[in-house]
Formats: sequence, C-alpha cells, structure tokens
Amino acid sequence: MRKPKPSLDHSRAVAYLAERDPILKQLMTRCGPCLLKQAKGGFETVAEIIVGQQLSTIVATRIFQRLRTLAGGRFTPAKALKLTDAQYRSVGLSRAKTLYVRDLASKVIDGEVSFRRMDKMSDGEVTEMLIRVKGIGPWTAQMYLMFVLGRPDIFSAGDKGIQTAMAKLYRKRNVKKLDRFAERWKPYRSVACWYLWRSLNNTPPATTAEAARYTQG
Repeated sequence: MRKPKPSLDHSRAVAYLAERDPILKQLMTRCGPCLLKQAKGGFETVAEIIVGQQLSTIVATRIFQRLRTLAGGRFTPAKALKLTDAQYRSVGLSRAKTLYVRDLASKVIDGEVSFRRMDKMSDGEVTEMLIRVKGIGPWTAQMYLMFVLGRPDIFSAGDKGIQTAMAKLYRKRNVKKLDRFAERWKPYRSVACWYLWRSLNNTPPATTAEAARYTQG
C-alpha cells in the first residue's frame, strides 16, 4: 500500500487565484494556507469509496474494517473475488456494492484498470479508465485525480459541497453553468475547490474515501 504523499506547495496557485478573484481572495485570507495534499490510492482506496457510498462515516468505516479483516488484513483484488456473497452480506455490504467491488477487482486483475499507469495518463484518460467500473462515475474519478494523483486543475460541478459553496459565495445556482464560471480559475481549479469546501466550515477530506463521504448528498 502506498504511503501518503507530502503536502504540496500551493503558494503560486493561491497568489494566482487571489489576483483574479476578490471573493476567493477573501476566502483564502480567512481560511489560511491550502492544505490540499496527495493521499494514498489504489484498489483499496477505490473499493472503500464504493463501500462508503450513501453511508455515514461511522457505518462505512466499520463495514470496510470488517471487510479487511475478512480478507486477512489487506483487501486485494484477488481476495475480493474469492469472498462469497454470504461473506459480503455478513459485513453489511449490499448486493449492488458487492457487484461493484468485484467488477473493480476483475478489471484491475485483467489490466483494464491500472493504478500504476495513471501517473502518466491525462486527466481524461484516468477518468475514462475509472468510469468503466460499475458503480463509479465522473465524480469519483475527479476526487481520485485531485486527492490521489494531485492534479492541479480539477473542478467537480456535480459535487454537492461545491454547489452549496458557489450558491452562497457567488449566487450561482445553475449547475450547468458552474463549469463555465470556474474557467476563470484555470489552471488551479483544484485549489479553488479546496477553498470552496473550506468555506462550508468543514475540513476538506485527505483521501478519496473521506471525500466520498464528505461531499456526497
């Protein structure tokens, strides 16, 4: 399992955004330094996101811990495929999520999804690869790009937290127009997203698994 990567230096992005957006400048002054960092990724991370969909943090964490214990301490693609339907049910996983986790495991083993190759792939290529997995959509791919791969220019118009923050700060409530509005923050939209989340008086997630529970709605 990969170790968490160190925090990145976002000073250039902060200065760039502050110069172009007075509202964001005020928000950044109030919230302080950007602490967006790269976290560990891989099969376990994405599997944990799937398990945690539409569940509270406490419940999702408990289920995934049980799943890891059932798998012998580490949840790998091979172990995911060996577990039976009854075993998945025993830890509280639904039939649909069991299907999604197995589909992810199968695609990783077959090489259709390769976390090792992602570092050298474009944002679009990573997204295209991840959404091949049942139960994974563009939002999960965006969170992986931002929180694991450390891509600097990711914006998630479909994220509930981003939508709430932009409605409050910019009076922007038309979701279809959020992407266009966020063009002004290129090429540092990931940092802008971090501050938008922070404006809700929450601590933005450190990992994609935390992000799944933090922003879903």
